[in-house]
Order: sequence, then structure tokens, then C-alpha cells
Amino acid sequence: MKNFKLAALALAFAAIGSANAAVITFQTGQSTAAAQATAEGYRDAVEDAVAGSPLSSTVLTSYDIVSNQGLFGTGNSNLAYKSDITFGLTANGTYSFRAGVDFGKGGALFLDGQAVAFNGNDMWWAHSYVNTNSIFEVSNLSLLAGNHTLTLYGLENCCDGGQQVQFSANGAAFQSFTKQTLAPVPEPETYAMMLCGLGLVGAVARRRRQKQA
Repeated sequence: MKNFKLAALALAFAAIGSANAAVITFQTGQSTAAAQATAEGYRDAVEDAVAGSPLSSTVLTSYDIVSNQGLFGTGNSNLAYKSDITFGLTANGTYSFRAGVDFGKGGALFLDGQAVAFNGNDMWWAHSYVNTNSIFEVSNLSLLAGNHTLTLYGLENCCDGGQQVQFSANGAAFQSFTKQTLAPVPEPETYAMMLCGLGLVGAVARRRRQKQA
């Protein structure tokens, strides 16, 4: 009975926890692909690299000055980068996004599967958003309540430098994405799992009280 109770508690808290964190996935692959002529070209080249010649993948707690070398220590040349940031909005709003990158062969930014920014040139932001030719920035997008995914693609010949991705909500100051910001909105099945888990915990507690009476 004790193990059953622990399992129910774990199920309940897993459901709750899944609703309290933005999900930031950072993937790299080996690639010698050239600069691409379109955003879709970058998407395809990077997807091929991370699937066919993968290096490493991790879930970030913060997208603030991260690099392949810094995270994985697996080299700093001929790299393809893919970052997915899944976040949720509880109400409609106006949002802006910006990314400081080190993409020697350029890259692209997608929102919910649609290209919103593209640059086929050498991009190195040098940790400053002043040079707009070396960053991605998309301003004042009207987004509906619900879950969204921001995807960043890039190609780097040499040498792997720190990257950062930020958002601004309804005109507020920019802040870096972290697992605590803009948490995904739970899907109906997540609520069902949570209620089921809590219900099991309650049932076990009632049975224990009845036995003790």
C-alpha cells in the first residue's frame, strides 16, 4: 500500500511539474554545409545534421550565453545548431524576440513552424544587440493564448561562441528565456493526470483512516 501511495504522489507531482517550466532544447550536429539562400534551407540543412551527424543534446535551464564547446566540450568548428523553446501564454499579447548568435554561415528563426527571420551572412553579435545585422530580432508579434515554439537554426564554421535568446512581453524589458519563464499551458490530459494522481492519493488516505478507526 505504501508503494502505491508513493506512485500516486509521483504521478501527481510529475503532472504538476510539467506545467511549471518552459522547455528549452539545445542540439548540435557536425556540418560543412554552405550558407543557405532561404530560411527553409537552413532548417533543412540543420535538421539533416542533427539527425544524421549528431553531436550532443541537452535541456537548458537558461538560454543565456551557451555554446557547444561550453556545454559539451566537443569542438567548436563545422557545427549545426538547433534550439527549440516551447513556451505558453495564458492570454493574448504582443511579444518580441531577439537572439544573439555566432553563426559564421548564417541562420534562421522560426515561430510555430513559420520563418520569421533569416540572415545568410556571417553573424557574430559580440554580446551586444547594437549591430542589428548580426542578430535576429522580431518585434511586436500578436500571439494568441496557448503554447508556441520558437526554433533557432544556425551554421558555424569557426569558432563556436556564446548564444542568447530573449523575449519581451507586451513592451516590457527583454529577458532571457529560462525554464521558469512563459511556462507551457498544460494540455487537458495533463490536468486529467494531475487530478487522477491526487484522487489516488486521497483514496489511499481514506482507506488508511478507515483501517485505523
